[in-house]
Amino acid sequence: MDKNKKIIELKNISKSYDGVTVLDNIQLHIYDNEFLTLLGPSGCGKTTTLRMIGGFETPDTGDVLFLGERINDLPAHKRNVNTVFQRYALFPHLNVFDNVAFPLKEKKVPREEIEQKVTEMLQLVKLSGFEKRSVTNLSGGQQQRVAIARALVSRPQVLLLDEPLGALDLKLRKDRQQELKSIQKATGITFIFVTHDQEEALSMSDTIVVMSDGRIQQIGTPTDIYNEPKNAFVADFIGESNIVDGIMREDFKVTFSGHTFECVDKGFEKNEPVDVVVRPEDVDIVPLEKGMLQGLITSVTFMGVHYEIIVDINGFKWMIQTTDYAAEGEKVGIYIEPDAIHIMKKSEYSGMFGDYSSYSMEMDELSVVESEDEE
Repeated sequence: MDKNKKIIELKNISKSYDGVTVLDNIQLHIYDNEFLTLLGPSGCGKTTTLRMIGGFETPDTGDVLFLGERINDLPAHKRNVNTVFQRYALFPHLNVFDNVAFPLKEKKVPREEIEQKVTEMLQLVKLSGFEKRSVTNLSGGQQQRVAIARALVSRPQVLLLDEPLGALDLKLRKDRQQELKSIQKATGITFIFVTHDQEEALSMSDTIVVMSDGRIQQIGTPTDIYNEPKNAFVADFIGESNIVDGIMREDFKVTFSGHTFECVDKGFEKNEPVDVVVRPEDVDIVPLEKGMLQGLITSVTFMGVHYEIIVDINGFKWMIQTTDYAAEGEKVGIYIEPDAIHIMKKSEYSGMFGDYSSYSMEMDELSVVESEDEE
């Protein structure tokens, strides 16, 4: 990733449909050779942002810049950008080779050059030997590789990927995540990837842009986003989080759940109300007398590698992930290290997330809905 070479810049981009704001004053810089992921729930504006870059949407206000040039009115086919959609849009009457070669034939590239470039691309996506195959006889994962090879064969500067792994099963998705990352590294092309899957974003990206309600909530590396979430929405959306109300007494001291803790944050007002995030894997269950807080275990679920334990502390349900077993109904202490406590400013999302009291009820409701769907 070349942080000095800005390929795309979105400046003050807003977009509404029928009076509903879909993008609200978006500012974003995208750099050369970067794997950037737009991450957020359905309806957050991530796909609209992608479509603005691709030239399939135009902003109501603001500018899209490509290498410093304003391209708001430049049609999609004239931008040095290609897109892989969720539905791969392959040509069913053409074989694998001809599908990948199609953009080059359109540009009247000489035949030998087409042969060489298509062969290179099929090697890159691990489809050497599939040249003559009909695309209709390929698996979903193979079809997707053909779509990626076709999008990359003319060497665009930017590749847009709109939830391309959505249709694949879990094992295939994981394999494909690693493949996409290595293809991006091998080609040096900037990838802009849209997903609502946090794990996908964390495992593949150089930079994650977390979106909600048409606004960017945070931009950072996967480590930054996970360890230093800006607000309760980001903390809840990326991984599991216990988010409790706290009061920042002074630098490095915060009170929550009836106890004052040492922490590593500073720069807040004295006695400022804050949101406190503690990740479930950063909480230790200890004997009652050694706990900074005490609570009652209300549920224990074995997750394969670890247990997910819900502990009721003063009516707030904490989630704890640990490899040590503890029994439902047991009273336990919990211990939290200073660097496991992360302090966030209060925001419009405060109080909406982080209590796992609805955890088991949500699962029950989901299973009821699924069984109704199947009927």
